[in-house]
Amino acid sequence: MKQIRAEITGIRYKPFLCRTLDTFSISSLQIALASHASFVLNVGDEGSVAISWWVSAKRTRSYPYMRVYDTLAFPGKKVTVIPIFKDEGVEGDRDFLQWDTISLMSLLGVYVIIAFYVDAERSSHYECKITKQRFDSRYLQKTIEDILSYQSDPLHWNIAQVESVGAICQRALESYAILSAKLSVPMHSAASASKRIEELLKGKDNFMKLSRGLAQKAQFREGHTMQPKESLRGQKAILTIKNYLGGYYYFTADEAWVEGNDLYLVEGKHTASSNLPAMGDIKDGLVKMILFSNLQNTEIDTCRYNPIAVLKLTSGKNVALQSLTVKEDEILEGLKQEASYNQFRIILNDTFLV
Repeated sequence: MKQIRAEITGIRYKPFLCRTLDTFSISSLQIALASHASFVLNVGDEGSVAISWWVSAKRTRSYPYMRVYDTLAFPGKKVTVIPIFKDEGVEGDRDFLQWDTISLMSLLGVYVIIAFYVDAERSSHYECKITKQRFDSRYLQKTIEDILSYQSDPLHWNIAQVESVGAICQRALESYAILSAKLSVPMHSAASASKRIEELLKGKDNFMKLSRGLAQKAQFREGHTMQPKESLRGQKAILTIKNYLGGYYYFTADEAWVEGNDLYLVEGKHTASSNLPAMGDIKDGLVKMILFSNLQNTEIDTCRYNPIAVLKLTSGKNVALQSLTVKEDEILEGLKQEASYNQFRIILNDTFLV
């Protein structure tokens, strides 16, 4: 298991596969959230922002990176809404927001709104689970307006947001207590959530410390686990990235190998039955390419290497380029253009395309 350390001092990247975003007025915010993962919000004379939102605070659910990626080509301010935590009821999951997620959004130049759910419906499939959770749109509207008038960059906004995570988490817990009574669905332990809130109320440093420990454990687990959907041959690697403020991001590379002075860092996406992986998976991989293609001072055991970012797409089918549909060919051409411009590489099964 390779352990790689690197730094990022800034991000330079141009996306090519962002979808065209629909535009909504601020009065239609709840409609936009119910129907679109990413969209442009027109706030009248104050301007417009590109909005994405996370279903859960966990970055492996519902393709949140794809949602954020689709806003990156927008020329104005980009905002993503992330629940401080999401409780689906005792038969579902409960996920908490981590510091490294906010740090990553800062790197990407995205303003974070740490939010909470205030409404939901009882699941028709599970007795003790809720679904279709909805944010407090008035809270979001006010915060979006604050962002439009905010004069500093996303990093400073996001750090200021973190100072209020304890209070926001408390509001979320209170909201879930109301929803539990309203829908007659028991939630996860309020006592364990309250313990976390006590730590968060101590401020940003405690949030960072708590998140860092959890992120390191998750990185270790992921680094030692091969998912069934991955079609990979190389060795996984643990990748710890330091930013210019001394913060750390904990990732894994699905494959890593050294050729001379070059260190190849691979993010793999697989499909069992299609020619290409789903667009959500591809865009998730592209967010990793944004990071991997901006690494500096990349080292293994004090030996420095030239990092080469690679997006590896694999299929259970024996894919020939001439067998691609028109749409798949367009996607692949866009990927090749994005890779060439941003200086990362693409593998389709075992063949380098860029």
